[in-house]
Amino acid sequence: MLSLILTVIVAAVHFYFLYLEMVKWEAPRTRKIFGTTAEFAAQSRGLAANQGLYNGFLAAGLIVALIIGNMPMIVYLLACVAVAGIYAAYYGIKPALIFQTIPALIALVTVWIGL
Repeated sequence: MLSLILTVIVAAVHFYFLYLEMVKWEAPRTRKIFGTTAEFAAQSRGLAANQGLYNGFLAAGLIVALIIGNMPMIVYLLACVAVAGIYAAYYGIKPALIFQTIPALIALVTVWIGL
């Protein structure tokens, strides 16, 4: 049950990323979260929307895998989320470790140990 709750939280966070990157990319609060300027946000809107779409695919994949009970797919997607967070942190988005990698790794451990 704990792994289910944590995996849903990871999915919810990625749906939120989708919203920020596809809908609110140029908003001041989103720019503050991602450390971007108004000019950069305007120039990178298409790239951010594409990234948001991928975050949505990860979230939807997690939800579908939970619904059909496909544990190998849940493990794979949680690992992808964790790696993506490490990558983002390496390239300057340090909060990705807290909001992406750590929750995904905790959910992954609970899936592995069957909680």
